[in-house]
Amino acid sequence: MATTINKQKLVSQVFSTLGKGVKAQEPEPRPVLEQFIYALLREDATRPAADQAFRALQERFYDWNEVRVSGAEEIAETIDEALSGADSRAQRIIDFLQEVFETEFSFDLESLQKKGLKLAAKALSRYQAASDYAVSWVVQQSLGGHAIPLDGRGIRVLKRLGLLDEHVTDIEALRSSLEHQVPKTKGLLFVDLVSELAESACWEDAPACTECPLQTGCVTGASVKLPAVPAAHKKPR
Repeated sequence: MATTINKQKLVSQVFSTLGKGVKAQEPEPRPVLEQFIYALLREDATRPAADQAFRALQERFYDWNEVRVSGAEEIAETIDEALSGADSRAQRIIDFLQEVFETEFSFDLESLQKKGLKLAAKALSRYQAASDYAVSWVVQQSLGGHAIPLDGRGIRVLKRLGLLDEHVTDIEALRSSLEHQVPKTKGLLFVDLVSELAESACWEDAPACTECPLQTGCVTGASVKLPAVPAAHKKPR
């Protein structure tokens, strides 16, 4: 497992290598309810894919109440082109909107802004559709807190890199340790960079370690041998 100093170097490498020329984005100014729905789409997906799915929902349905009363198949069909797991995502969105409607009699969760981070996060976590990722996403995006949303793909990448302890399974403990390494101002960019790496090279099966720009600093990638350089292409000493 990487030491604290090595972890800090790895975090810096993530930004310097994967984020070269990429500017940190400001949180999207969405209402709390919409951020939660977006998080259900963003979990285990890249930002472009989640953006495409979210736009598709807004374009196809008049408002969130229409989404609530629509069939899961129709919602899944709307987001299926952009995302995997469309059926389960669709059902979670419906369940969330239904629960909000039954408890709030509206689709407005802006009152959470006044509760403080801990109480707001606790309130969000009570929804059946909630996950640690979704709650952390809203805390980071809408509530001004320092949270690093961790989904399955992100945990896979970060454990392989050595930034997270491979033997720890408690997601809150994993997230807490990471939040000590990643500055709050760069949290959103960090999440985007890690999800892009999971998409482009650090796959669950047969990861493309030799093509990964972080291989030399990666605990897992360093054990994978690079292809031999043909003698004719070797540089003279």
